[in-house]
Amino acid sequence: MSGSTLKILHVFDHSVPLMSGYTMRSLALLEAQRRMGWETIHLTTPKHSLPGPTSEEIDGYHFHRTAPVSPALARWPGLSEMALIRATSARIHHIASYEKPDIIHAHSPGLNAHAAVSAGKKLGIPVVYEIRAFWEDAAVGNGTGKEGNLRYRATRKLDDMAFKKADAIVTICEGLRADIASRGIPADKISVVPNGVELADFPFRNPADEELRAKLGLGGKTVLGFLGSFYPYEGLDVLLDALALLKRERSDIAALLVGGGPSEEALKFQSLRLGLEDTVNFIGRVPHSEVAAYYDQVDLFVYPRRAMRLTETVTPLKPLEAMARGGIVLASDVGGHCELVRHGETGLTFPADDAVALARAIDAAITRRGQWDEISRTARAFVERERSWDRSAQGYLPAYSRALRRPITARPIVAQPAGEVA
Repeated sequence: MSGSTLKILHVFDHSVPLMSGYTMRSLALLEAQRRMGWETIHLTTPKHSLPGPTSEEIDGYHFHRTAPVSPALARWPGLSEMALIRATSARIHHIASYEKPDIIHAHSPGLNAHAAVSAGKKLGIPVVYEIRAFWEDAAVGNGTGKEGNLRYRATRKLDDMAFKKADAIVTICEGLRADIASRGIPADKISVVPNGVELADFPFRNPADEELRAKLGLGGKTVLGFLGSFYPYEGLDVLLDALALLKRERSDIAALLVGGGPSEEALKFQSLRLGLEDTVNFIGRVPHSEVAAYYDQVDLFVYPRRAMRLTETVTPLKPLEAMARGGIVLASDVGGHCELVRHGETGLTFPADDAVALARAIDAAITRRGQWDEISRTARAFVERERSWDRSAQGYLPAYSRALRRPITARPIVAQPAGEVA
């Protein structure tokens, strides 16, 4: 089979125009696979909550939709999940019957994998299951679940079953790969396709917009920044506590928090309680087209994720984007961060869950600002070498070859220019 004829039916939990890290990874991998010469088809499950037609064109991609299941089923544990699997499986069967893909590629959660396996078995089409996070751990991390309860154990069991039934498994980082392998899954069944960035979208060291800087009151300040979702596991409360400690010694710092989420109101209250209203700027959510302007305002990106199963096993995307832009990243030493940030080389780390340690790390980083240029260049080179999407997407070759039980190829991709780093 040649790369130009490979056809993949992707099954997503949700997609654009909904905006999330999930949908951004989805679009990035689709773009990379098309550059590899592969044809992609796209289907979302009933969990894509936006009303709309049964198929639609979004950002140049044609998405097939699956109708919602009855809301009444949500009152009965397990029934709504079974209905979702059945509805998604039937929709996969319908689309695959006339599109005739070579592979069905189901993305998290495990419900999608079970639907794909059911349809794939009937049609004789192999299934690849891509897991981006353990959703039971994500529920604990965002405060909607409890570790070890019945729902947690049931979700974990669903994944275990999906791992065994799928023809090949893809995951996003070494932490997740090791956890999957520990469940008795053969190592050669698991491929890693790490999060990446489109280098062309992340220019190296773009100058800050001085008008915006003045508008935000950041003139003459060292700007600490966080861009992302405000979930409890992100540890932004630790950052605010650290800023309160730093404020006693440094009047030359400001913080820019861009985004929103469940913790937003609690963080704003904490900021007021700590007297940080003249230090912390809560920007809120901004249109995707404006995000770059806020990246450019930040001198030191701080990612203070708390230590828990979710953060130890999953590698985030936002620090990688900051590194691509030449930003200096200061991250907690959880496992997911340590796959990206090598202390003193591609960024800086500090002990998780420790506001005093974070305050000291920020102070030390600013004091040693002369080291930033080398760290910045090393981080960008790391992204270019190992974490561009074109490089990451090569990880699908062994997964698809295993699923099809024969080698596959892809169109060679011309490397993107290295910009100013060389």
